[in-house]
This record gives sequence, C-alpha cells and structure tokens, in this order.
Amino acid sequence: MTTKAIFYHAGCPVCVDAERNVAEALDRNRFALEIVHLGQHKARIAEAESAGVKSVPALVLDGLPFHINFGADLAALK
Repeated sequence: MTTKAIFYHAGCPVCVDAERNVAEALDRNRFALEIVHLGQHKARIAEAESAGVKSVPALVLDGLPFHINFGADLAALK
C-alpha cells in the first residue's frame, strides 16, 4: 500500500531544485508522489493551506506538512 505525498511549489529556482531532489529521493514503493505547481494551479492554494503548508516548497506526507527551505510564502501566490 502506498501513501500519498504531495509536493507543492511555485516554480522558483529553490522550488524546482527541491522538486528534483524530492522526486529522486522519495521511495516510490512507499509513496505515490503528486507534484503541484501552485503558480499554475492557483485553485489548489486553499488545499495546500488546509494541509498546513505555510510556504513553498513543501512536501505533505500522510497529511503532515514538511517545509523545505523557503522559496515563497503562500500569501504571495494568491
């Protein structure tokens, strides 16, 4: 059984680098990874906020947000 993992980002250089690293490092046998570019999918910002995401890049694993570095505050994406 795989656990859903969602990686939220805004397309900035910090986010793109983190996306590549997360995609390479995440065990695909354990996690089904979805990548969401919030700059292109603004309708999903509320979803990210409700998952506890405060800034991007962020990875939500099993409903828990993990913030990676700091690329942009979610408020800046609205």
